[in-house]
Amino acid sequence: MRSHFDEQLALLNKELISMGVLCENAIAMAAKALTEGDMITAKNVDAFDREIEQKEREIEALCLKLLLLQQPVARDLRQISSALKMITDMERIGDQAADIAEIVTMANINESDDTIHIGEMARATIKMVTESIDAFVKQDLQIARAVIDYDDVVDSLFNKVKKALVIIFGTSGADSEYALDLLMIAKHFERIGDHAVNIAEWVVFSITGNHEGGNQL
Repeated sequence: MRSHFDEQLALLNKELISMGVLCENAIAMAAKALTEGDMITAKNVDAFDREIEQKEREIEALCLKLLLLQQPVARDLRQISSALKMITDMERIGDQAADIAEIVTMANINESDDTIHIGEMARATIKMVTESIDAFVKQDLQIARAVIDYDDVVDSLFNKVKKALVIIFGTSGADSEYALDLLMIAKHFERIGDHAVNIAEWVVFSITGNHEGGNQL
């Protein structure tokens, strides 16, 4: 009986990794659309968002099956309940990536010096998402807490973007709507980082039984 349960937990880990990869791809495609002005890539992000939503439903069903048909011990219960919380944040990451792509498409933003720090934000958030899922699968407290700390990097980049956009706003004849679009995109990446922190905090809970609390977006 326990061996079957362990097989199902292994499947849960595999599905979470798969959902994480979809999130990483969605973020990467949104960033590519932004930094390269690639409208075709921007339009394809929505397909990844739909796949993420489908994966969320599949993992949710698996978690409920484990809870209802098995008799998980305390640590197993924490792991399953944490997975249910994590997939909510992962689904929202997909939404944020889709929102970024939509802005890029509608605003027709092209590569410029103004997008450099935003591109760095994208790479940082991909790292956070990847490592937060890795921490869950490995049940590694150190990796989870490193993800939480790394959010400072994303916040610092967001502040750099805001300062650069203030200069754009202050320039005579500057395109304020363009600056606002870039600010909104940067804010979406900042929120992706917050969701990755949420995931890492649920990893900490699954290991220790303590939820340290944080962003709930």
